Amino acid sequence: WNSLAYNGARWIASGRYHYNIETVLDERIPFIPWTLVIYFGCYLFWGINYILIAGQEKESVYRFFTADAISRIVCFCFFVLFPTTNTRPELIGHDLWTQAVRALYQWDAPQNLFPSIHCLVSWMCCLGLRGCDRIPKWYKWVSKFIAVLVFVSTLALRQHVLIDVAGGILLAELV
Repeated sequence: WNSLAYNGARWIASGRYHYNIETVLDERIPFIPWTLVIYFGCYLFWGINYILIAGQEKESVYRFFTADAISRIVCFCFFVLFPTTNTRPELIGHDLWTQAVRALYQWDAPQNLFPSIHCLVSWMCCLGLRGCDRIPKWYKWVSKFIAVLVFVSTLALRQHVLIDVAGGILLAELV
């Protein structure tokens, strides 16, 4: 479902004008290549939390995964109707982190940015655990902390801008 929304929208919107919604605040955020560890590490975070969420009572599970699917439909609509892009830094050097970011940039074009699926899914992980009494409070706090780290990594890697992050969080809350 995620791939259909992300790649399908990219295919449909290819060749169309993409809006750059960067702000002066985005330009002030430092570029931090090592946050790539967080950016890719979130896949493990998502997997663990989605498994924990799937272990809840049936009604909660259905509500969560329905909201998750709806969120991708909304993302697809935004990606097609309001395609966005951003400005990435010039990568200078051949150290490990620069090479890794260079590979990320080659693999993942600066498209389909608003709302950020990385931020959406990270916040969905927190929301899905919110009402689950079987999950310890400390783990819920750790999940929130990891979600915030994911938000920071998307900004520090120039994968997203502030409004993309806010859009992902807001969409998670709405669905």
